[in-house]
Amino acid sequence: MGITSKPVVFAVLSAAVILIGTTATVFIPLFMPSTQPISASIKPYTAVEQEGRDIYMREGCNNCHTQTVRPLRTEVLRYGEYSKPEEFAYDRPFLWGSRRTGPDLNRVGGKYPDSWHYTHLMSPQGMFEKSNMPPYAWLAKNKLDTGYSYKKCSVLGYGYSKSDVEQQIGQYKATVTDGAYPSKGSRDKVTPPELRKELTEMDALIAYIQKLGRDVKNMEAKK
Repeated sequence: MGITSKPVVFAVLSAAVILIGTTATVFIPLFMPSTQPISASIKPYTAVEQEGRDIYMREGCNNCHTQTVRPLRTEVLRYGEYSKPEEFAYDRPFLWGSRRTGPDLNRVGGKYPDSWHYTHLMSPQGMFEKSNMPPYAWLAKNKLDTGYSYKKCSVLGYGYSKSDVEQQIGQYKATVTDGAYPSKGSRDKVTPPELRKELTEMDALIAYIQKLGRDVKNMEAKK
């Protein structure tokens, strides 16, 4: 008589094998060092960029835009250098995606000036008549909440101190509210007067968008 003729013994042994397999593949890796490759050229998100990333996910932007350029000639010609594993060392969660209702954004950082993004977010159809992207002008009417910025960066392991986070927020705020800011005209068109000296959710979203692919472009430029 084989083991299959002993249902109780078979069930116990099956459960033991499944338990061992689950432990080996799920729990043990939790206590092992990360296998994610990290490059010194890829920098963690700043506090403002991380806030923008959270807004990006909150608004479901990743439902229409992917963030991964495949190593195919047509994609590299359109979007730029194909995506590398080390680019995503600080992405939690990953936003690779598979549906491109809109163009891929993994290399969009620095492609357009901030003024382009303020105008585009205010009215996509004003720039592309057939665009099916909804307008996000209302983001400029929401003051950015940075109350949890340090906690977010700390939990995500970016290595910033509280003073680092405060400095990053202060520096970005000083940049976009400066009278000499190159995109001041476009920002003022969408931002209410009472918020022009404050950071808005749109400011943070644009900071995040401008980060995408920026480190890789700088790395490629140095070669």
